[in-house]
Amino acid sequence: MTEVVLTLPEEVAKDAEEMGLFKPLLVTSMFKEEIRRRKVNRFFSMLDQLNALPDKPTEEEIAAEIAAYRREKREQRPS
Repeated sequence: MTEVVLTLPEEVAKDAEEMGLFKPLLVTSMFKEEIRRRKVNRFFSMLDQLNALPDKPTEEEIAAEIAAYRREKREQRPS
């Protein structure tokens, strides 16, 4: 586990505390959702860049890149 210290404006911290937003499970959930959202945005940004290329890759080339990326991510996961 990693401990994170946040510095927030007093009013924001007070409101967040009153709303129960500092609970570990909730904070974890919020971070996971933001991470997922950013990954999706990065993916679509990459697709936009690919579509802007003059020599667009074939569907097979794209599928191969996606498969390679997924394989790399699986290999990086701790066992």
